[in-house]
Amino acid sequence: MGFFFFTSRAAARLAEGIGRPGVSTAALLLTAASGGGLVAYAESAAETAPESSQNPPKKKVLVLGTGWAGTSFLRDLDCSRYEVKVVSPRNYFAFTPLLPSVTCGTVEPRSIIEPIRRMFEKKNKDVTFYEAECFKIDASKKTVHCRSAVGTNLDGNGDFMLDYDYLVVALGATVNTFNTPGVMEHCYFLKEVEDAQKIRRSVLDCFEKASLPNISEEEKRKTLHFVIIGGGPTGVEFAAELHDFIVEDLVKLYPAVQKFVKITIIQSGEHILNMFDKRITAFAEEKFQRDGIEVSTGFRVVKVSDDLVTMKSKIAGEVSVPYGMAVWSAGIGTCPVIMDFMHQIGQTSRRALATNEWLRVRECDSVYAIGDCATVNQRKIMDDISMIFKVADKDNSGTLTLKEIRDVLEDIFIRYPQVELYMKNMHMLDIEDLIKGAIGDSHKDSMVVDIEQFKKALSHVDSQVKSAPATAQVQASGTVCALGW
Repeated sequence: MGFFFFTSRAAARLAEGIGRPGVSTAALLLTAASGGGLVAYAESAAETAPESSQNPPKKKVLVLGTGWAGTSFLRDLDCSRYEVKVVSPRNYFAFTPLLPSVTCGTVEPRSIIEPIRRMFEKKNKDVTFYEAECFKIDASKKTVHCRSAVGTNLDGNGDFMLDYDYLVVALGATVNTFNTPGVMEHCYFLKEVEDAQKIRRSVLDCFEKASLPNISEEEKRKTLHFVIIGGGPTGVEFAAELHDFIVEDLVKLYPAVQKFVKITIIQSGEHILNMFDKRITAFAEEKFQRDGIEVSTGFRVVKVSDDLVTMKSKIAGEVSVPYGMAVWSAGIGTCPVIMDFMHQIGQTSRRALATNEWLRVRECDSVYAIGDCATVNQRKIMDDISMIFKVADKDNSGTLTLKEIRDVLEDIFIRYPQVELYMKNMHMLDIEDLIKGAIGDSHKDSMVVDIEQFKKALSHVDSQVKSAPATAQVQASGTVCALGW
């Protein structure tokens, strides 16, 4: 999360610098091999141009999606400077971290959604919104093809096209079933508000069915066996919410079937929450053990039928377990429209759109991608270390003083956010702390470094270049797309 925040902050600074009064685009210098290294801002006065009798037409900005990434971008965009249009199949923003709470009635659906048009009205944003789905992006013609849920065209199909000068793709991701047979037909998912409402109804239906007089004990155990496939954040949180809902509410309403209730989490890895700190993983597993939630790790689900989940492990082989309701939360995949767009621009065999650190889609000058549909390819500082040293060495002495390093440090932080993140993780308060380990005791008084010592000091910072977890709300921190406006 920290890495994405710093990258987003750098992108915001770039957009701010280009749009700053008195600073022309040429005044923002990117000096690096293959697309930039250091970012240097020049506060030079822009050349005065003759005033035009007419205002030039506004650039068209088209945003696809109203999730975390799209709404965060719109929040920070000065909509008065552009003609802004938004396309999304849902006309609201959903606070997705609370979806598991909606499944059990802890939170009402209306409490976690905010109508998009109302959000624009509150912020005085001049934005045009279309409730429709984008099904094709044509980067060569700078158009997108959309389809409304309700037919409004004369032929009734609801299709229309929009053109753009800048396109911001924030379409998120879809469910990844890994082509497991039966998942789409028999499992519930938890990505939308409608999904949470369906799960709530299904849980209550299972308890009602198990309470019928003609149901055997074996059938009751099957009906009240709730299986969660996937031990990530969504699956774990839903399991915890479901357990609390059953213990605090449902067993009081259905006391006769209390002993038949069982919750199972199936995880292909050796631990649940394996993308987090080991202490969090250990705490969650211990808590589930105390609560009676069964955690089956090392199992991969290979098939789901209407009453059986079939899974495999290296030790136990193939095992089938009966269930009453199954929730699939085993990962996310690429939306069809994103997949089609990646093939169009030559980004095949990828999970998400590849962008540079300014969030611009590679191979596309005017297209930007944010959120779960994108991945940031951060340039490594060691690729440009010689160039950075040369820029910082203003007197061409072949060495750098602390003052010379500090003069370019802010630009280094912007262009290579992993440097600042590394210093924070290593509890370094100043660049001096980073340099000390590379120069040796005999040079610590002078604090002057040559190129080899400079390389040594920064040799480990690229280890912080990591992809953010594929969770949309994680990527909402300061998400601003650097459009170069």
